[in-house]
Amino acid sequence: MNPFSSSRKISAPAETQHKAHEQTRATTRDLLSLSRFATQLSSRTSNIRAQQAGNYLSGFKGRGMEFAEVRPYFPGDDLRSIDWRVTARTGRTHTKLFREERERPVLLWVDYRAPMFFATRGAFKAVVAARAAALLAWSAIAQGDRLGGLIFSDQQHLELRPLQGKSAALHFIRNLVEHPAWKRNTATQQTSPPLLWDFAKLRHATRPGSSVFLISDFRHLAPQAEKNIGQLARHNDLALLCIHDPLEEQLPPAGHYKIAQGNKELLLDTGDHRVRQQYQDNFQRRRDNLAKLCRQHRMTLLHCSTTDNLVQKLKDGLSEVRR
Repeated sequence: MNPFSSSRKISAPAETQHKAHEQTRATTRDLLSLSRFATQLSSRTSNIRAQQAGNYLSGFKGRGMEFAEVRPYFPGDDLRSIDWRVTARTGRTHTKLFREERERPVLLWVDYRAPMFFATRGAFKAVVAARAAALLAWSAIAQGDRLGGLIFSDQQHLELRPLQGKSAALHFIRNLVEHPAWKRNTATQQTSPPLLWDFAKLRHATRPGSSVFLISDFRHLAPQAEKNIGQLARHNDLALLCIHDPLEEQLPPAGHYKIAQGNKELLLDTGDHRVRQQYQDNFQRRRDNLAKLCRQHRMTLLHCSTTDNLVQKLKDGLSEVRR
């Protein structure tokens, strides 16, 4: 008997259903399983400027130090460390001394805006972002660093102050999975405002010497946001992970395609060659502008498609940073 003519309902195996679910929503099981890759990802660099007590050889821009004491200035001291208040009060130049922090803060900035809940192949961009954040979280904990960050959507943001130990990674993962954006964006799509104010909040919450990872598709990057990113990069190490779907890079061959957007269906016509070329040029222009911003402020830029091997992408990218 042909099974497709039967009136019985045929369900996919539970494991297949679970894997399909993990392509459209971050799950605790998926993010916890990524801990096995923690030792493969390292942002340690061979260009050493300061040795941290937390097993971290760092080439970051900030001093990564906390204040220790003030003493009279000696020739050769860093002029940026002069304590002008004590100097004015005593009439003699004094300089601040700093001691190295025990660990380095690692901050993860994760984009859960509506455009991130999209994919034509692989997993939603938001799922890829959550997986990338989990991988970096496990790596930070394995290196003895403190983990914190900011998870934000169109309606709200959630700040997680840096903490140390496995509990910090578990806390971050729980918030990645339980963020309210999953409930809203799986049912409907909204118009997202330009990326702006969350960068300012992140800049004010970041201590000099931190390692900061920005995980997003970086669509609608406002000029003021670029300014905040540049200011953040002055005293911290910044890495940008730009996530995109293959359809955003290039339209499919000429034809008519149905695309689901929340509860709506859209018809995509790709028959006009000029439209296809303009679409591709717009994507490349956004990518070039982001690359220019990163070169200007000496930031690392990594690109990842929704179909890429995320572990390998991060591993290769961080290896390039170390070199």
